[in-house]
Amino acid sequence: MSYQERYNAYQQAIEEYLEGIFSAEGKLYGKLQESIRYSLLSGGKRIRPVLTLEFARLGGIDWHLALPYACALELVHNYSLIHDDLPCMDDDDLRRGKPTNHKVFGETLAVLAGDAMQPEAFRLILQARGLSADNRIEAALILARACGGDGMVAGQVLDTICHVKDEAGLALLNRLKTGAMISAAAELGCVASKMPMYWRQQAVLPRIVHDGELPKIKKGLEVLRAAGVRDALVGNLGLIGPARDAGLRVHGDFGLNVYNSASMNVMRSLELASATVSFEM
Repeated sequence: MSYQERYNAYQQAIEEYLEGIFSAEGKLYGKLQESIRYSLLSGGKRIRPVLTLEFARLGGIDWHLALPYACALELVHNYSLIHDDLPCMDDDDLRRGKPTNHKVFGETLAVLAGDAMQPEAFRLILQARGLSADNRIEAALILARACGGDGMVAGQVLDTICHVKDEAGLALLNRLKTGAMISAAAELGCVASKMPMYWRQQAVLPRIVHDGELPKIKKGLEVLRAAGVRDALVGNLGLIGPARDAGLRVHGDFGLNVYNSASMNVMRSLELASATVSFEM
């Protein structure tokens, strides 16, 4: 199966799963579900849940088993977008080319829609079929850490209240606001498949790249391309600071975690740890 075929299969499964939750039918409070579905089903690349499913597959299980974990994280991500667009936050009028949730349903319902999506995410994890209770508990903890007061929400505070401007502050903001959830997406797939801790560490540890690591980066790119990883993916590596001079695009921790995802794929496929580049913290 080609890269695009597999990605499309993941996307279709995710959309079908999300379509099946938050039904408004027969509910006096159905406007809440309408508000949720308006934002949740408005499109998007579904990069985070796709990563979860791919890592579950790489770990050796039927990736369909990880759909509750993948979609749980997508619920949290989408709740954060609804809240991020509110007048008290970024005050945005459009999201994915459509009016933002509060512009359509009002601020009160937009807040409550986000509030409802958070616990629903943990329900999906805790009631996931085919995965052990211990596995589900570990997955819930991973998501809670990623989206909580020392994760995504902390990053939002840095962005909206602290207004950090220096390189160190911006790196921390990116790591918490975006990188934590990307890492969690990968780790949830690892947990679902009971992947050994070594592989999990390769998947989720955030990296900050410095000048001395550029030779390793270039070698890593060669390895990835030799192993058949798509140039489009390799070209989107996110390298902070001096790595800009290497002519690579800057995407913060998000790109770095995508790099780690690709690295994991190479290692798994070739079953050779030496086939990829390992960056130290």
